[in-house]
Amino acid sequence: MCGRYVSRLAPEQIVEEFGVQRVAVSEVLEPDFNVAPTKQVYAVLDRMHDDHPERQLRAVRWGLVPSWAKDVNIGRKLINARLESADEKPAYRKAWEKRRAILPADGFYEWTPEKVPFYLHLPDDGVLALAALYELWRDPALPKDDPDAWLWSAVVLTTVATDEGGKVHDRAPLIVPAEAYDAWLSPTGHDTEELRGLLVPATSLVVADEVSREVNNVRNNGPSLITRVG
Repeated sequence: MCGRYVSRLAPEQIVEEFGVQRVAVSEVLEPDFNVAPTKQVYAVLDRMHDDHPERQLRAVRWGLVPSWAKDVNIGRKLINARLESADEKPAYRKAWEKRRAILPADGFYEWTPEKVPFYLHLPDDGVLALAALYELWRDPALPKDDPDAWLWSAVVLTTVATDEGGKVHDRAPLIVPAEAYDAWLSPTGHDTEELRGLLVPATSLVVADEVSREVNNVRNNGPSLITRVG
């Protein structure tokens, strides 16, 4: 995990679920049953505003681009970060300290070694709060006051897969439980062991449904991709 996921939540649903105070999204994203790297996705994060953290909803690019990167192409490789080393890797270290986020999702896909796709989701189809880190990258080719001068991007944190999902793939995304939203998103708290302790492997919570191989093609989209087969 995780190379694709499903995101159908409308901004108003995310606002209610996560207690968002500011919607900083210029264009509403369409429901996506085949979210792939480099796409724009919703992210919930806390930013300091008037000396207080403000919970925001933003659209970010999936695939983290470090602030020191020469161009955005590096983000294609940085879609997942191992929890075990995220606090030490140069690409993620600063984001781990103060730029943590949640990517709201309906579920995610995993593939067996035989390339059979599975859709993993909560039994009640509730919201999965994927643990993530975000970063800002300045495009040197654009004026600083240009709205497009700053790229917001994110990476999903993963761990060893267990239980249901572990039968499909050996790595899995981490989930932020509802009671840990505040602590995880806080831009000031960064004790590594405490932060790690907040997160739960998604595979300890989800069920896995075999789905159509149509999901293998990023061009395919729609509800049929998450319909159980077999």
